[in-house]
Amino acid sequence: MDRSGNLATEELKMTREQYILATQQNSLPRTENPQFYPVGIYGWRKRCLYFFVLLLLVTMIVNLAMTIWILKVMNFTVRLLLHFEQNFWFKFIQKESPSNAEKLPHSLSQHGDGMGNLRVTKKGIRLEGISEFLLPLYVKEINSRKDSPLVLQSDRNVTVNARNHMGQLTGQLTVGADAVEAQCKRFEVRASEGGKVLFSADEDEIVIGADRLKVTGTEGAVFGHSVETPHIRAEPSQDLKLESPTRSLVMEAPRGVQINAAAGDLKATCRKELHLQSTEGEIFLNADTIRLGNLPVGSFSSSSPSSSIPRQTIYELCVCPNGKLYLSPAGAGSTCQSSSNICLWS
Repeated sequence: MDRSGNLATEELKMTREQYILATQQNSLPRTENPQFYPVGIYGWRKRCLYFFVLLLLVTMIVNLAMTIWILKVMNFTVRLLLHFEQNFWFKFIQKESPSNAEKLPHSLSQHGDGMGNLRVTKKGIRLEGISEFLLPLYVKEINSRKDSPLVLQSDRNVTVNARNHMGQLTGQLTVGADAVEAQCKRFEVRASEGGKVLFSADEDEIVIGADRLKVTGTEGAVFGHSVETPHIRAEPSQDLKLESPTRSLVMEAPRGVQINAAAGDLKATCRKELHLQSTEGEIFLNADTIRLGNLPVGSFSSSSPSSSIPRQTIYELCVCPNGKLYLSPAGAGSTCQSSSNICLWS
């Protein structure tokens, strides 16, 4: 009991001492002035902040006004804007969750939406009216409307290029003011029905697949080299003329050359010599009348003198050893030997 009482007395003394020390510290006079720190933005910082906020507000208003003006001028449709937004979210969801992307609608209307003359449809982009392209145009297919033609117009020329998967140029079509040029390995023109090749050209040959080739020029057709054809025919009631003004004209065929004039004359005219030659066969002339004009006429002296010489109307056809033909006045017998002096002149 004594010990517990002593402990309680000591604790009470310690409590008193702590109270006295605390009251003495609070009663001491404060010699220093207290400092106050203001919280917030004041002065020039506050004015700069208000200025930037006002500038941002003006920029937002101008941006919104310009966006509305562009949408109005370009004639954007609201459905197109919704489609762009829908397309953006569709691609985003398709990337994150392909299974959920299949459930979303992703299609355009039948008539399409767009801006001005530009319409975005299911099949692609549709342009109405006149359109100008300032930079190269890369497309897969260009089609016109069903009731109007497709017109490509340029101040200088129109060039269409075709490239392979490596970007190399494989074909080019240029429509210029002076010429139309096509650069490709093979150029073909096909018929609209059946796809028949009417004209084809490559490095080796040019093929014309039409049923008939018609040349209407006044000077005809000029060929710099040989021509191979199974049939050459003129128009009805027109003349066919094969001419070589400064060189020779050669017609060759391994199985024969046939010249036929069914309802007219066949004339062969030359300045110097006309040769008819058959190396293995014969030259056959079949006609009701065969005339050889301007043949030389031989003469001989008659042994029986006569006061009057009748007019000679009948001649004998003679042949010299070199094949030359001449005429000799006919008599009771052959007179070729008597007038053979003409063979000495040739």
